[in-house]
Amino acid sequence: MENPFSVKDKVAVVTGGLGQLGTQFTTSLVEAGAKVAIFSRRPFSREQIAEKFGDMADSIRVYEASVRDKAALEAATEQLIADWGVPHILVNNAGIDSKPDGGAEQNAPFEVYPQKFWDEIIDTNLTGVMLTTQVVGSKMAEAGRGSIIMVGSMYGMVSPNQALYAYREERDGEPFVKAISYAASKSGLLNMTRYLATYWAKKGVRVNLVTFGGVKTGSFDKEFIDAFLERVPMGRQAEIEEFGPIVQFLGSEASSYMTGANLVLDGGFTAW
Repeated sequence: MENPFSVKDKVAVVTGGLGQLGTQFTTSLVEAGAKVAIFSRRPFSREQIAEKFGDMADSIRVYEASVRDKAALEAATEQLIADWGVPHILVNNAGIDSKPDGGAEQNAPFEVYPQKFWDEIIDTNLTGVMLTTQVVGSKMAEAGRGSIIMVGSMYGMVSPNQALYAYREERDGEPFVKAISYAASKSGLLNMTRYLATYWAKKGVRVNLVTFGGVKTGSFDKEFIDAFLERVPMGRQAEIEEFGPIVQFLGSEASSYMTGANLVLDGGFTAW
């Protein structure tokens, strides 16, 4: 019997596939036998691909396309189809947030939060996902198959707990508030997922959301990590390698009757 979890010979698109999470998704899919097209807002040469991904480089191509540029997305998708055919999997991974060590302006209280930061995050995390899915997903629908995977966050399900960030004001003497824009963008993916799952269901395109919790990156202050882990039932952050297999599962036939779902991998954070 053929392995239902296999993605062998499937073609996947991973937006932001050169970033930390994107690299893990790309690696996991290629190791499982897929070919991966990375949509990146910056150019990346074949030599750079080989340096970053080693022996996997022959199964990876980078197409320059910002998720905020529909014309670039269309050009990249047409080139991908000419190279490898209509993709089977789309991982909407590209996204941005205010920096953990960012300044006071981009982490300002809601009453004075600058619109420019709202616009930038919403344009990338929500509009960018819509445009990418519109361009790539429509090709999947024409082909009568496909799996679209939205990359969400626990802050799309619950509001940021501002107590986790209180140490910043005590330490730096300036107000620090986890801004509204990231949470709003990720919560928008919940219903975008449901909308598209029902819209394309009869055309064989499945759309699901993965909600991730905190992953160990080394880029957060110890004070934040200590406070955060007190609120995680499992008492630890995720290892980045734990996130790759769920994308492989959703891209495979093992999830063939799953659409419109939200799979939560957060160590139990949203269960409390």
